[in-house]
Amino acid sequence: MLALTSPAWSEDQGPIRIGVIAEAQAVAGSSIPQAAQIAADEINAAGGVDGRKIEIVSYDNHSSSAESVRAFQRAVNEDHVNAVIGSYISEVVLALEPWAWRLKTVFITPGAASDVITQNIAKDYEHNKYTFHGYLTSGALSGLVCDAAKDMLVDGLKMKTAVIMSEDAAWTTPLDAGYEACLPKIGLKVLDHIRFSPDTTDFTPIFNKIEGEKPDVIITGVSHVGVQPTVQWKSQQVPIPMFGIASQATNSTFWKDTNGATDGVIYQGVSGPGVAVTEKTLPFVDAFVKKFGNDPSYCGYTAYDDVYIIAEAIKRAGSLDSDKLVDAMEKTDYVGTIGRIEFLPQGDPHVHGLKTGQGFITGLMLQWQNGKQINMWPAALANGKVEFPSFVKIASGGN
Repeated sequence: MLALTSPAWSEDQGPIRIGVIAEAQAVAGSSIPQAAQIAADEINAAGGVDGRKIEIVSYDNHSSSAESVRAFQRAVNEDHVNAVIGSYISEVVLALEPWAWRLKTVFITPGAASDVITQNIAKDYEHNKYTFHGYLTSGALSGLVCDAAKDMLVDGLKMKTAVIMSEDAAWTTPLDAGYEACLPKIGLKVLDHIRFSPDTTDFTPIFNKIEGEKPDVIITGVSHVGVQPTVQWKSQQVPIPMFGIASQATNSTFWKDTNGATDGVIYQGVSGPGVAVTEKTLPFVDAFVKKFGNDPSYCGYTAYDDVYIIAEAIKRAGSLDSDKLVDAMEKTDYVGTIGRIEFLPQGDPHVHGLKTGQGFITGLMLQWQNGKQINMWPAALANGKVEFPSFVKIASGGN
């Protein structure tokens, strides 16, 4: 790793403190503080930022917006952090966004997806410029899922029909709108659109309804309730493949969490085990597995990258002043574990969101097979072929 060095600062030479507010007990969220610590350790081992160590100060928000706000206030006012990385839950990030400007503290999310996060910045840049989106907006995610579906499902498996099945949450509103717009364009007719409560415990009626409609594929938008629908998909022997966003499936513990029911599920990811998206991807995964015994979830990759992005921005700014740090963050051009990272500029409706597409972030589509996460798309990074459990029936040429 390169040491981040530049001319000496005039400011206090104590540690640079980065607050990490995350769902430490959640399947996906647990990777956030763990990955951030690995990045900090690497930077510190290479000399820190101008000789100053990075210190990670972690807060478990227990998936609560109210606890997150209290943690943000404490992080800035009492623990004197210089920047905050926070949460994979959109509702939490939307609650923290106003506090980033009230407390004038750079804040980046490694995992929330709601388009409203970046739309808020576009609407009121002067106030909300402190917030950055270190993951993909739901609108961007729907586009990447459709890109993959065109290649894999329509061209590859000759599918023609789909049902959208998403949890009812802030992040899925723009995701589902994106699905509804792009799926017909790639050749998948949408037969139904089901939004279920995150409190749903029995998915039998939902799957019965979908089976009755006989789609070729279920396009998913699930993050907080991934275990139960996956277990019931298997136990009910739903003969239709699931393809789309399944955040919990990005974590290597998901096989055990579902007792193998996730076998055959295809999900979008920004990175994945065994996939060299960039030269930094696999070394990070190796370091994570060595330290924690499992692969990181999707927001582990981004949290790791976010620490480096913040550190490099501080180096460029030569200062911990938040306004100078915002300017430096906007100049980010960093190759991380998920691809080349640049933020969308002022004037874009998703200012401070990540640039996507060729040369930037393209994403992957991985499938759980026999306890392993195997990448299927894009073809240049694929390390396996699609295989479904015996109960899944692929209609030849669609219905």
